[in-house]
This record gives sequence, C-alpha cells and structure tokens, in this order.
Amino acid sequence: MKVKKKNRLAFEKSPYLLEHAENPVDWYPWGEEAFTRAEREDKPVFLSIGYSTCHWCHVMAAESFEDEEVARLLNATFVPIKVDREERPDLDAVYMAVAQMMTGSGGWPLTVFLTPDKKPFFAATYIPKESRFGRIGILDLIPRIGHLWKNERAMLLSSAEEVASALRRPPPEVPGLRLEEATIKAAYQGLVARFDAANGGFGGAPKFPSPTTFLFLLRHWRRTGDPGGVQMTEVTLRAMRRGGIFDHLGGGFHRYSTDLHWRLPHFEKMLYDQAMISLACLEAHQATGKAEYATIAREVFDYLLRDLAAPEGGFYSAEDADSEGEEGRFYLWTLPEVRAVLDPDEAELAARIFHLQEEGNFREEATGRLTGKNVLAMKIPLEDHAREMGIPVGDLREWLEAAREKLFAAREGRARPKKDDKILADWNGLAIAALARGAQVLGDRRLEEAADRAADLVLHRMRDERGRLLHRYRGGDAGILGNLDDYANMVWGLLELYEAGFRPERLEAALALARDMVERFRDRDGGGFFFTPEDGEELIVRRKDGHDGALPAGNAVAAFNLLRLARMTGDPELEVIGSEGLQAFAAQARGSPSAFLHLLSALDFALGPSSEVVVVGEAGSPETAEMLKALRSRFLPRKVVLGRPVGEDQRIVELAGFTAEMEALEGRTTAYVCSGRVCRQPTTDPAAVLKLLEEAAGGS
Repeated sequence: MKVKKKNRLAFEKSPYLLEHAENPVDWYPWGEEAFTRAEREDKPVFLSIGYSTCHWCHVMAAESFEDEEVARLLNATFVPIKVDREERPDLDAVYMAVAQMMTGSGGWPLTVFLTPDKKPFFAATYIPKESRFGRIGILDLIPRIGHLWKNERAMLLSSAEEVASALRRPPPEVPGLRLEEATIKAAYQGLVARFDAANGGFGGAPKFPSPTTFLFLLRHWRRTGDPGGVQMTEVTLRAMRRGGIFDHLGGGFHRYSTDLHWRLPHFEKMLYDQAMISLACLEAHQATGKAEYATIAREVFDYLLRDLAAPEGGFYSAEDADSEGEEGRFYLWTLPEVRAVLDPDEAELAARIFHLQEEGNFREEATGRLTGKNVLAMKIPLEDHAREMGIPVGDLREWLEAAREKLFAAREGRARPKKDDKILADWNGLAIAALARGAQVLGDRRLEEAADRAADLVLHRMRDERGRLLHRYRGGDAGILGNLDDYANMVWGLLELYEAGFRPERLEAALALARDMVERFRDRDGGGFFFTPEDGEELIVRRKDGHDGALPAGNAVAAFNLLRLARMTGDPELEVIGSEGLQAFAAQARGSPSAFLHLLSALDFALGPSSEVVVVGEAGSPETAEMLKALRSRFLPRKVVLGRPVGEDQRIVELAGFTAEMEALEGRTTAYVCSGRVCRQPTTDPAAVLKLLEEAAGGS
C-alpha cells in the first residue's frame, strides 16, 4: 500500500487543515513562509478558505485538491494556502468582503487569488474541476490566471490595488446622525414586509434560522406592545421545530433549510446555532408563558451536552453534514429501514407523522431527484394529527416518543459524521450564555454546571503567557490571538453565568475581559471596535463591522455588554463607550436596519427604561429562590440583576459599590428595584417586584 506524502498542513491543529494534509497540493498554512516564497519565486498565491463541516468544501477537495493533475497545475503556477475560516475569522472576513465586492455574492469554499503582498485580484466560491454549464473549471482557470500573471500583470496589480483601496475606504459618515427609536421601527417594518406568513421565516429559500431576528422581535413587542413580533417568532420557531432542519431523533438544529418549508436541510450542526436558537426559545417561553419553547430549548441542550461537550469542559465546534462520503447519510431513512427497527403499528405511525414515502421525500440539491430516502419532518402539528386520528395528543406524543427512542438507538449504530473537535472562545461564549440563561429560566442546575466548566476552560486554558484570551483550543494546545468576538461573546457568557449563580468572580472576570477588550480593540476616533487587536497581524484592512452574520455582530454584543456592565457596576465610563459603539454604526444601520438587528437590540436596552434589581438575601434559601424564580419567569430584557448575599462574603460591594447600604428587611429576602434611574421602595414581595418591573417595561 502506497503511503501518501503529507504536506505542511500535517503540523496544524485545525481538523479542516488536517483533512488536507495528504493532498498532492503543496499547501501552506497562512503565514510569512508562504508569502516569502511567493515573492521569491514571483508567483501569485492561491488562497482557499473553508471549514470542516462545509459540504461543498468537501466536494471541491475530492474533485480537485485530491487530483494529481489539478495539484500539478496549482503547484507549478501558485503558492497554495489553505485557511480554516473558523480558526481565522479575521482573514475570512477580509477576503469574503473581497468576493462580495468582486462577484456580488459569497460563500464557502472561498477561492481568492492574491499578489505576494496579500492583495486580491480574483475571487470565486466553488470551482468545479472542469468547465461546465457556463462555470469555468479549475483546469481552465489556472492556465488563464498564469497567463495573465506573466503577460498582463500590470492590469492584475492595478485591479488588486483598486480592491485593496476600496476595502480600506471607510463607510460614509453623517455628522451628528444618531440611532433612535425610529430605526428600531424601520427594522421591524422591514421584517414584516419580508415575513413568510405561510411557512415562517423571512424571504425565500434557502432559509437560515437567524435567531438574532427573534431576539429583536421579542424586544420590539416588549417595547411597543405590538403582538406582531411575538407572532412572527412563534410561527417561525414552530415551523423550524416541525421541519427537517430540526433533528427529530437526536435534538439540535441543522445549519439551514434549502427549501421554503424548513423540511430539507443542509445537515451540518453548528455550536453557535444551538446556542442562539436555544436563547431565542428561552425568551419566547418567557414572553408567551408557553411550555413548548422551553421544551425546544431543553432538546437543544440535551444534544449539546450529549454530543458536543468536551471531556475537559467547553464545547466542540460542529458536526459534519457528510458521513461515509454522502451528505445526510447519518440522518436519512428509507421506509424499509424504519420498518426494520419499529413494529408495524409504530412504523405506520412514524411514516404518517414524519411524511415518509416509499420513493423518499429527500431530493438531491443539485438535480432535484428523489433519492428513496427520507428526512424526518412534520408537515402539520402533532395536535392536528391527534385530531385527525381521534386520539388524545398526550397518547400520540407518548407513542411517538417510544418510536423515536428506538430509531435513535438504531441510528447510533451508524457511522457518525465527523466532529470538528476544536474549541473556539467566541462560540463557547455564546454556548455559556445560552446554558446559563437556561439554568435561570428552566431552573436546571446541570446547565449552569456545564456553563461553569466551559467558562473555566476558556479562562484558565485559553490564555497566553500575558493572560490574553486565545481563540482556539484543541488537543491541549491553545493558540491564535483572540479577536473581538472572542472577548465580546465570552463577556456575554460570563454576565449570564453571574446572573445564574451570583458568583462575584464571574462578574469580576467579565469586567476584566471587557476592559481588556476596550484597551485592545476600541476605535478611539470613530467609536466601536475593530475585529483584530491593535497589535494583531497586519492585514490589508483592519475591519470594523456592526452588521450581523450567522452570529450576532461582535460590535453589537460588545456595546450591549458594556451597557449592562455600566448598570451592574455603576461605572458611567462603560456606558459612554458602549453608547459610542452603537452610534458608530448609525449611518449604516439607518440605511439597512434589518442587517443590524442585534445592534438595535442593544439600542433598545440603551434607550430604556432599564431596571437594576439587587436581591439581598441568604443564598440558596427558599425565600431567595422564590424571588429569583419570579424575576426569571417574565421576559424583561432591559433589566440586570445582582445578588448580595447575607453574611461575610461581600465581594459584590467591591464591584458594585452602590449595593453597600442595601440590607435584608427584617431578615427576609429583599429586592431593591431602580428603573429609569429612579429607585423604588425595597420590597420582600416577589409579586410587587414584578409589578414594578412590568410598569417600567411598558409596551405589552
């Protein structure tokens, strides 16, 4: 058996880069060695950016990067560089902006041709091996680029300089323009116009979960009383839960749906989707009082703790869409496979509920052809099935659960999709925030414990020798200087973790990270924060973005955190910096408000009225538990809560000096409520506390 020669990627930590370590392509990781060689040999750079759970990245790798003919051409013409976008989101953001500028669209795999000084002159996404259907193949493209580099280089260099200059050009600023409530209203109206009332979600296919939309819509309802925000959230969450985008056997959500109805997914599962969707479900549960949204959050958390939790603490990044070389193989079922696992009545029930067909209900994305396989998805709610069948919905749910358990056990015997087992600080920050909020809302101690373990891993094992946050951890090794999202999302997670257990060290850690973030990332001239630290690697542009992508914008999270910390600690400087962070994107957000929804959620908090609640009482006592249960039962997004224990541990006073004189009245758990910068009479009655907060929240 011939042993494959490995390239330089064999020494990397990224699972995605390691997948390409045996390619015949002479890959380099991103670094000076590659660019020095490009300059020395007078070659352009072939930059390929992807990630381990990207289906079309796998397709391009199998077609081209594992092909000897393509590799010979690439190696002769370019210095090839492979980048994991999840390890290097700074590079991905820069060169994705290039692709969108050059082609009007973007996505992965991302292919960019660079000069030896890192300036791009050509960009594309997936490139087939051979030209077909009007799309140029890599075998034809490489010689063309090589010819242009040798014979028309001046044109390429001019193009590269134009692109680099355009990237560096700051967005237009309007002096004195500010974000106001009118922008929140405009964003809401834009969502109403795009809402798919029949199927849930916004716009056409493909459909992404976009949970920051739900967080915004629920805040709009809370502010205005307009029920539309809750209705759009409910319709979409229910449609997603019924659809194939939800894993009906193992829990958790797939990345996105290729169709309008949420039925046919791309099967990769991402940590950040689980975190953000569960947060949206928890808030929907608080806003509506309906248990079904708490159930969805629990199902997501069960998946998270079972399949993505790392033994040392923290959470892995993702699970692949493919297994055994086929997209969705792990998740899809033929009817004979279902019948082999279930008894006849159960199989008939499963086929009815999940719309399973002999010819299959899952179509190949490229051809639209039915495959004979089925994705589990409900066309109508379980209650409708029960009504049609004339049986109680509780009985139907019980029977379905028995069938689900059998199918899940059988599926566990299949070859699993690959797991991307790197641990990222930013995605773990979101997971910590979701789990800690889940602990608060659901009263589930195991969620707080999981969040605590993840926070400890990041804080204690993902730091460099100077104590600075690092982005990636894998196999006992932490590396890559932390970016804005790492700091912002970890602060968010720590704030939620503090409110879950009121451990002062969590608030202290959040405050320290936030101040470090301000020191290293702040744009002192224009407000807001750069994605990379001031001493980070010099790229062709230092980006500062406020719009949301698959994740909420780091600038939005950072501003939100600072505003919350200002309320929790009484530090007005944090509020000033947070407010500047919001206003830095005023012109952009007013021009395209629906792209800045998390920033507008932060604006909702800034506009207020916000409330500060200090609970003074014996930690763990029934009275304190009752007070906290009341505070956590309602959707009151413009409040912060601090715990001041009765006894010797008064570290919270050092962090929030305004709590110093607050005492338990008559030895009973007491809540001190301040709203709109006005403090109310302290009370020991949970119902009175809720009444004060509801009055302050207004709207609904």
